[in-house]
Amino acid sequence: MSRFWRIPVLIAFLILPAVSPALLAEATGSKYDTDLQKVFEIRAKISDIHSFFHRLFPIAVVEDDSFLVFDLDSSGERYTLAKKAPSPLPIPTGIRAAFPLECYGNRAACVVSGDVFESLEGYVTIFHEFMHCHQWATCEQGLKEKLTVAQEALSRQDYSWEINYPFPYTNRRFTKTYSLFLQALAEKDSGAIAKSRRRLQRILPQPDYEYLVWQEWKEGFARFIENRIRRRLALPENHYGQETPFHRITFYEGGAGYIEYLTGQHPELATNPEALFYKMFSRTPENPVSGDSAADFR
Repeated sequence: MSRFWRIPVLIAFLILPAVSPALLAEATGSKYDTDLQKVFEIRAKISDIHSFFHRLFPIAVVEDDSFLVFDLDSSGERYTLAKKAPSPLPIPTGIRAAFPLECYGNRAACVVSGDVFESLEGYVTIFHEFMHCHQWATCEQGLKEKLTVAQEALSRQDYSWEINYPFPYTNRRFTKTYSLFLQALAEKDSGAIAKSRRRLQRILPQPDYEYLVWQEWKEGFARFIENRIRRRLALPENHYGQETPFHRITFYEGGAGYIEYLTGQHPELATNPEALFYKMFSRTPENPVSGDSAADFR
């Protein structure tokens, strides 16, 4: 190749205008515009299921080890790219989670990979994660401060305790009791439900009981709402976790069933997550809601 041919090409390359990082981020984020606006379409179909749907939260799409943080514009009716920032840790492929983003003022966000927008079930997952954002924004931190299991984990700088806590899932007494609890929920047997809750509190050490109730409340509530959405959108319900051997996801199923039972008895609990937690922690679920408070922690 002639060296004279290369010179104009090199000159042309050098005089191309530079593209700022901000413009590159905006261009990257724009490909999600249509997908993100569908969130509002889904909300319109389910908004009467729960009042919490009136509030939407940031959505952080993980791409190339970065967070593309989309937030509501001033109208509240459109998601726009608000920030692009590197993720502090490697993010697993296919993530579906909710947690506060340090890069975005520690605001709780729904954190997903872009494939979440490929199916209707993916959008259901977004609203599931929004429920966790709502818990964080209202009472989650205050409740954790009262939990021995949470405070002990914090003292060890164990920030993954909600996932990695060594709960005795295979303990025979626990497995038998929780199986009876799930059966009582399916049969809507109030007496058996109350008996199972009392027995769980009796056989489990305090940190284990706290962890169980925490997972039932936090994940159970999100699944409770998720299955209501699924019924509305004619999707199969999610009941993964009810089979043995039990594991952490079992508490999603048990918590969702228990919340459905409790809110059937006391509808006001559905919109008061803090009171709902105290009721779930109580050993006597048949008692009036007004009798439950932070004093139930021991």
